[in-house]
Amino acid sequence: MPHKKIEKTNAARQLDQAKIAYEIVPYEVDEADLAATHVAEQLQEPVELVFKTLVLKGDRTGHLVCVVPGDHEVDLKAAARLSGNKKVDLIPMKELLPVTGYIRGGCSPIGMKRRFPTFIHRTAVDHPFIYVSAGVRGLQLKIAPSDLIAYVGATVAEISSKE
Repeated sequence: MPHKKIEKTNAARQLDQAKIAYEIVPYEVDEADLAATHVAEQLQEPVELVFKTLVLKGDRTGHLVCVVPGDHEVDLKAAARLSGNKKVDLIPMKELLPVTGYIRGGCSPIGMKRRFPTFIHRTAVDHPFIYVSAGVRGLQLKIAPSDLIAYVGATVAEISSKE
């Protein structure tokens, strides 16, 4: 069976330009289940290696990005405190594409329309690699957490709790 060519995403092109090593890993998309747990099952990897990218808006500083393990929920109080806000909330789904250029289930911390303050859960650095969305549903980037953190200028912090 011929191997299907994987299209490079904007996030992948940016990593190429920055000469950062990564791997694009395809997975089967289930439109009814965009959860990171489903992605982890498809990749046959533990869910703590599959990180989801969440976009929030603070009452003082505007948009920010939180990258947390797939089985975690972002801690809104911790995110607010770390980002210099009194209060933060997830942005409404309809704002995701206009703000980031990405859709739900395909939001990457790399290559958004603008660079936003980014916070990555502290457990990312416990692993030799993690997965984040490549910027489209059905593709993940396998990347060293230190490379991702350096590239997006992220702050490593305790920003979530287990679901």
